Amino acid sequence: MSTPVTADPLVLDRAAQDLLFRTARTANTFTDEPVTDAQVAAIHDLIRYGPTAYNGQPLRVLLLRSPQARARLLPYVSSSNRAKTASAPLAAVLAADVDFHERLPELYPHRPQAREWLGDRTARAEQARFSAILQIGYLLVGIRAAGLAAGPMAGFDAAGVTREFFPDGRHEALLLLNVGHPGPDAWGDRLPRLDTDEVVRAL
Repeated sequence: MSTPVTADPLVLDRAAQDLLFRTARTANTFTDEPVTDAQVAAIHDLIRYGPTAYNGQPLRVLLLRSPQARARLLPYVSSSNRAKTASAPLAAVLAADVDFHERLPELYPHRPQAREWLGDRTARAEQARFSAILQIGYLLVGIRAAGLAAGPMAGFDAAGVTREFFPDGRHEALLLLNVGHPGPDAWGDRLPRLDTDEVVRAL
């Protein structure tokens, strides 16, 4: 028996598609409603199943909840991002654990030699950044699944943030992320997106 043809080829229902993708936006302002530890834990429990090289899972998330921690971050944030980072309910530093290979005997047990394969730190750091960036993509979708909005920011001094918050040299800051419930002026008009035929081709 053939599979019935449906109007929408996607498995997710339309409301879920809209929540995760079509109506989701990068937020610039937020309400005062806090982001709880329970929400953070639920988001991570959802997104931790995304694939990474060697199942290494190198993404590390540093939540800056206290005013003191936020004050340490702000000098490294670009002027255009500073005010929204100061006022967001939750700010986070997203980093790659360059020594993620130390956990591979536990996370990749069918290849116990994998830790030795990644002995070169330069190559390992590149692998850590690649997989952590994949995980950041999952994280943004997970935040949307929790009914929250995210404001990812590359406008900051990554080397300075790495020195300030990860002085042992094990982690590299990749991105800053503001999280919360979007405010009434969280975004402007939706910007254009490329069509499928401008992005996808077949050989």
